[in-house]
Amino acid sequence: MKRAVLITAMFLGAGAAVAAPAPVEDIAGGSGDDRLARLERIVKSRQQGELEMQRRLDTLQQEVLELRGLTEQQNYQIEQMQQRQRQLYDDVANLSSKASAAPAASAATSIPSAATANAAASSLSETASYESAVNLVLKERKYDDAIPAFRAFIKQYPDSVYAANANYWLGQLLFNKSEFAEAKQAFNTVVVRFSDSNKRGDSLVKLGMIAEKTGDKAGATQYYQQVVKDYANSAAARIAQQQLAAIKV
Repeated sequence: MKRAVLITAMFLGAGAAVAAPAPVEDIAGGSGDDRLARLERIVKSRQQGELEMQRRLDTLQQEVLELRGLTEQQNYQIEQMQQRQRQLYDDVANLSSKASAAPAASAATSIPSAATANAAASSLSETASYESAVNLVLKERKYDDAIPAFRAFIKQYPDSVYAANANYWLGQLLFNKSEFAEAKQAFNTVVVRFSDSNKRGDSLVKLGMIAEKTGDKAGATQYYQQVVKDYANSAAARIAQQQLAAIKV
């Protein structure tokens, strides 16, 4: 009987030991130095988490901007190709009608026809040059090679329909390399020379980020506020508002 009671007591003791919760660190316990050290560890851990979260947000924002740029570029290229195709159809139709109406007119129309062919060849060369530079970024990931490619394109075709996008790509590549002075120049070109470009708002955001990274918070605030004012409800404006909120913290 005593042995049974002893065994029962041993099982009850073991159960109590298993059920007992693990000790929890009490931040209020210990000396003042211990509490301060624990608080510092907690604050440091939270700060590191917030920094990591901010880095991830910056990366996501950049990826969104690049994807938007690629989509806009492709839509624009499709529209340009359709316009060139319609123009070629019109040219062929005009030449055919003139040839059937007056065979002798073919000699007279040879000069305009040659001019049209040269213009088409120039346009195709311009598009191929731009696409080659873009492919260095999007397909081949040769970012260092893309920088001189975009510079060459901008120099050869300063007034191209792709000039605004080329300057934006150049600015982005230089920004990623922390070459802020040259990146600023490229983004400024978009803002000043191509005020109707759909890359102007994004370029203003980048100018704000460059100002932040170079310690000019007042300048950054002005850029972000301009984006919010000029491009309300856009993706660029939402990023600008996030950056403004981060500056105020």
